[in-house]
Amino acid sequence: MLSWLPEHPIRFPPVDTALDDPGGLLAAGGDLSPAWLLTAYRRGIFPWYSEGQPVLWWSPDPRMVLLPGEIRVRRSLAKRLRNGGFHVTADTAFDAVVSACAAPRRDQPGTWITDEMRTAYGRLHDLGAAHSVEVWRDGALVGGLYGIALGPVFFGESMFSRATDASKIALVALARAMARDGGRLIDCQMHTAHLASLGARDIARAEFIGYLEQWLGDMPDGEHLLASNAIAPPTWSFTRLGEAIMTEPRTRGDGSLEQ
Repeated sequence: MLSWLPEHPIRFPPVDTALDDPGGLLAAGGDLSPAWLLTAYRRGIFPWYSEGQPVLWWSPDPRMVLLPGEIRVRRSLAKRLRNGGFHVTADTAFDAVVSACAAPRRDQPGTWITDEMRTAYGRLHDLGAAHSVEVWRDGALVGGLYGIALGPVFFGESMFSRATDASKIALVALARAMARDGGRLIDCQMHTAHLASLGARDIARAEFIGYLEQWLGDMPDGEHLLASNAIAPPTWSFTRLGEAIMTEPRTRGDGSLEQ
């Protein structure tokens, strides 16, 4: 049975009570305030719903993740990184990236990134928890992604591309910056062939939650988080993210990344 959440207190049911059909649906209700959203991500839960629906909260099993050191850059993408004329920034055009991600796709009649969602993530951006990666060419925004960064974890929300491989370039820049500066995990939420081609893989939800407990276990929930200003800052620098795009990480003999 689906759990219905009041606006107060901020409390989610255990993620292992999520439905099998539709897979990963955990609860409905609550709201999209920063306290609700940060509590959700801290617990491996994210909102996903359409206009006219209540807020729906999800925790799928399995969970698709990308370990930053495992980003896969094929020869054609590596060539485009070197010669495509792209420039990568971060947090310089957050609203524009979210708007581009919200634009309807060819194979989709609408978008799940409603005005309410855009406002909510804008608040998180103002608090320093939501970030964007922008890809530019000839002064135009041609690709990017956005999500939530807490400690060594980046919770990806959406990406877009107006030029071939532009969203991939945003992800490569993010992954390389994280690998260089202690980032451990990019949450991709649900399986897609596009992300699998870049090195993302499925893991059990329990394993994913274990990683969050290990790396974010000291982060409080709800209003206590905001009142105590205890949002875990990212371990890597977003202001230096563009520097990482052309840097191919080197590995030691045991396969671990050199820092």
